[in-house]
Amino acid sequence: MARTPATKLAAAKKNATTTSTAEFDAFLKRYPKTSEVDVFVHDMNGFLRGKRFPVGEARKIWESGVEMPRCLLFLDPTGDDLDPGGRSEAMGDPDGTARPIPGRLAPVPWADHPTAQVLLQMHDPFIKGESNAGNPSKYCPRAALQGTLARLEKLGVIPMVAVELEFYLLDPARDAGGTPMPPKNPVTGLVETSKQPYSMDDLDAYATFIRRAAHHAEAQGIPASAAITEYSPGQFEINLKHQPDAVAACDNAVLLKRCIKGTARELGYNATFMSKPFLHAAGSGMHVHVSLIDKAGKNLFGETGAKGEALLRHAIGGLQATMAESMAIFGANPNASRRYVAGNNVPMSPEWGHNNRTVAFRIPAGGNKARRIEHRVAGADANPYLAMAAILAGIAYGIENEIDPGKPAETGDFKRPADPRIPFKFAPALAHLAKAKILPQYIEKECLDLYVDARLAELEKFYDAISPREYDWYL
Repeated sequence: MARTPATKLAAAKKNATTTSTAEFDAFLKRYPKTSEVDVFVHDMNGFLRGKRFPVGEARKIWESGVEMPRCLLFLDPTGDDLDPGGRSEAMGDPDGTARPIPGRLAPVPWADHPTAQVLLQMHDPFIKGESNAGNPSKYCPRAALQGTLARLEKLGVIPMVAVELEFYLLDPARDAGGTPMPPKNPVTGLVETSKQPYSMDDLDAYATFIRRAAHHAEAQGIPASAAITEYSPGQFEINLKHQPDAVAACDNAVLLKRCIKGTARELGYNATFMSKPFLHAAGSGMHVHVSLIDKAGKNLFGETGAKGEALLRHAIGGLQATMAESMAIFGANPNASRRYVAGNNVPMSPEWGHNNRTVAFRIPAGGNKARRIEHRVAGADANPYLAMAAILAGIAYGIENEIDPGKPAETGDFKRPADPRIPFKFAPALAHLAKAKILPQYIEKECLDLYVDARLAELEKFYDAISPREYDWYL
């Protein structure tokens, strides 16, 4: 009997709490030459942090997990532990136990010798005062998303989601001023200058990279889909397929980033998901497509008549209501704020509309079966678990409170001024999140509080340096 999306999701949840050596043993039978195993967690900044084990010692990972500092979840981008809110050094910098996520053991095709990798999830330690001991860490964004999904389950709906990631290929060398440079075109050998979105010629020029990335993704079980060139030299987008497991979709986004970076290094490039690596070129976004399905897999947004329309509108209304609180998650660092500039192909207000790319919440063209919301706000370097949690929290809030989003935008203009109700700059966005009223109803408050404390500490450190511009202007 065919399994419905609901039964598939239930099976995935059951497996997600099971630690078994069977997966590891089966992997070694298939890949007997494996010599090392990379294990890692995904931190709030999007870094993968972990260990490399000789294969002869790796079985214990599935038997008892890996003890690693819990602060790995919230180190700053330079690797410093800023002890946000006294959650690490003040507590003795405790270890947590990171456990393998079932189904995430895969080969590393770009490695120079047979290597495997597995994504882990951090569990809180057994120490005095830890009421969550042994459970997925309350500081873990992945666990926070799992909690948000539980709220949607109570509404009898399952999110069907897909993630689109934009990124740049770069030359490994920088210019004399330290600024990154576009890659050299593989056909011409010249520094890339093409700004042709959806260019078939550019796809042909970088065909080796695209094919290699697709091959590596397939080898790792990552459901990558279409690839396109974007609006700036060396900028691309690779899509992930829709699936009815939002946590798995974010796992795939995390692993696709690693796959793209590994493939780029293999071919002599660097790849970056930084939101705004070039001030006068397009930023890189993470667009999230969401529909809601029932247990039989029917798209509830696609229902004809008032019921489907009302559900869709209420979901959008909730996304509008939570956008200001969520901006510190969507634009996750000072650089990400640079992406939110009028005329930069990024939405600057909580508008929605049909087949309209200038709005934050777009209803793409297509039939009722494919009807969905495309959330176009987050930067490519946003934490995918927290961004997804914020999006689903907004949808749940809108449905539960039947929020009306108003009329859809009939026209489009990327150059319109920013909506003053939305904090597009990073510091004000953090202030909004710190006093949020809605998101903490749907996302683990401890995780949100840690996010704010960690980002504030990071921001203070970020400004604790004199920039070249300050010398140019004020010396």
